[in-house]
Amino acid sequence: MLKRILLGALAGTAIAIPAYAQDVYVIGVTGALTGPSAGTNAPPIEGFRLYVDRLNAAGGVNGKKIQLVILDDSGEPSKAAANAKRLLTQDNVKLLVISSLSSTYAPVIGETKRANVPLMLTGAVCPKEVYPPTDALLFCTTAYAGGYDSRATLDFIKETAKEPVRLGLTAMAIPLSRGEIDYAEGHAKTMGMTPVDKEVIPPPTADYTPFATKIKEANANWVYSWAPWVTQVRTFEALRRLGWQGDYIAWAHIEAEGELARIKDPRFYVIGANSLFQDGLPVQKEIRDAAAAGNIRYPAEQLTEGWIGGLVLEAALKAAGWPADASKLRAAMETVKVDLKGLRGGQIEWSKDNHFRTKQFYRVYRWDTAKSAIVQAKDWVAYDVK
Repeated sequence: MLKRILLGALAGTAIAIPAYAQDVYVIGVTGALTGPSAGTNAPPIEGFRLYVDRLNAAGGVNGKKIQLVILDDSGEPSKAAANAKRLLTQDNVKLLVISSLSSTYAPVIGETKRANVPLMLTGAVCPKEVYPPTDALLFCTTAYAGGYDSRATLDFIKETAKEPVRLGLTAMAIPLSRGEIDYAEGHAKTMGMTPVDKEVIPPPTADYTPFATKIKEANANWVYSWAPWVTQVRTFEALRRLGWQGDYIAWAHIEAEGELARIKDPRFYVIGANSLFQDGLPVQKEIRDAAAAGNIRYPAEQLTEGWIGGLVLEAALKAAGWPADASKLRAAMETVKVDLKGLRGGQIEWSKDNHFRTKQFYRVYRWDTAKSAIVQAKDWVAYDVK
């Protein structure tokens, strides 16, 4: 049975409620609260809900409260499609938010197009359709996105490597992960690197040793992984168990900060668009304090994606005013410009033709054994989004 979670509850039994009030903003969410990808996709929903609870406690937006309707899709396309249909046709949401695997996108996008309701990806990888020229109904607040991520990663590898790069590549067997690693394979060749092996690993994988063995036997000295965290980190750990001593760089998903401290390997890099909490920003303290007060079950450092989604939602609702139907809200989202207070290297700014951001900033972190701490391996580098 689908789990319905409203306002303050993110897991557990369904809540029986009366019909939705007419004087609230009703926002729908579908996401992988359970299942293999829940570690990456559930905390952003929790962070989003935490930010909305904070807004409601302060009186809402434009004097109106926000009512969240959150459904679990477990990262399964059929469940995500059913969730989207229910949220759009029964709950009459004016905006749908998703944090799930890319395999759920097609059916959810299909439902939002039929309903002509905007879809905001928050904690779910940004598809290329949010780049210029953008799809009119798709918007993305998430840190990571295809194309630019691989360009930044390969630029870092090229400037860091001390010998010719023999590149191993890993992806999860889901559409956007596979597509991004295919792109990286081709782009690496134009940069003088030699891709020596590419592993596309099924999601329900119990043993990563066979995939790691192929990479090691191909004599890769660098490995780049762009996939859900489970694929990235388990492939790395399998390589180390096999005695591989090369450099490995992965996308800095929300698990990355805790995992860098757990693994303590100075040649395991993560590249991302979010500041890690080790940076000690005032806004990070704000998130940590809110998480503690709200008894959030995930570490505060995993809530950044959802908090950013909340910041953007607040800005969009303020611009849309009251009342706000789906069309009015979509138009308002095209004017969004949000200061992220250091959570990223720059702001989120949307326009009619760009629903991602005008600049994408990247920073690289690793473990420093001498300092026994996470350190920046490379500070922010900006890429124009065109």
